[in-house]
Amino acid sequence: MKKIEMIIRPEKLEDVKEILNESQIFGMTVLMVSGCGHQKGRKEIYRGAEVTINLLPKVMVQTVVHDDEVQKIIEKVTQRVKTGNVGDGKIFVYNVEEAVKIRTSESGENAI
Repeated sequence: MKKIEMIIRPEKLEDVKEILNESQIFGMTVLMVSGCGHQKGRKEIYRGAEVTINLLPKVMVQTVVHDDEVQKIIEKVTQRVKTGNVGDGKIFVYNVEEAVKIRTSESGENAI
């Protein structure tokens, strides 16, 4: 099992949800986050003073999938979410040692 963590532009959330639903992946966690990277923020004028805002709003989508689905999800997300501009986001993949469905006590791959 693998955990896929996608940090994306907020306006691309619906695209990622569609991709996961089309792939029969219905479990996901969505978090509103702030972050910075190569984008380095933006400058704004606040009460006449220039202010650098270096933490930009992003959305983090997390899901756990079977090993054989990881590459397919990554390819679909990168194709549909990519704008070609700095700040498109990142995808991280982690090994998941165990999963337990609390309601039924199922464990392992049966829990996802």
